[in-house]
Amino acid sequence: MPIDLIIQLVSGAVGGNLAGAALKNINMGWLMNSVLGIIGGGATGQLLGPIINPMLGMAGTAATSGMDPIAILNSVLQGGVGGGVLMALAGVLKGLVAGK
Repeated sequence: MPIDLIIQLVSGAVGGNLAGAALKNINMGWLMNSVLGIIGGGATGQLLGPIINPMLGMAGTAATSGMDPIAILNSVLQGGVGGGVLMALAGVLKGLVAGK
């Protein structure tokens, strides 16, 4: 398992829990926030990474993997933001279904 994926998954869990803490009305509990954050962080990093990285001026996967500090920061940001966004979307959908 590549180090960038691990960083994205952990950052996604943190991002999901931070989003849940910041938005109390859509908080789904720490376990569900973490699971949704992990999924969102991994999906953002792996699926959208090839689209986002060239926009940031990073050429391909060679520049965005390994222990390069910029690559680590990129993985943390992609995972954290993706995890927070997916958790927030799930919380909003849950609220809509529940009629809140």
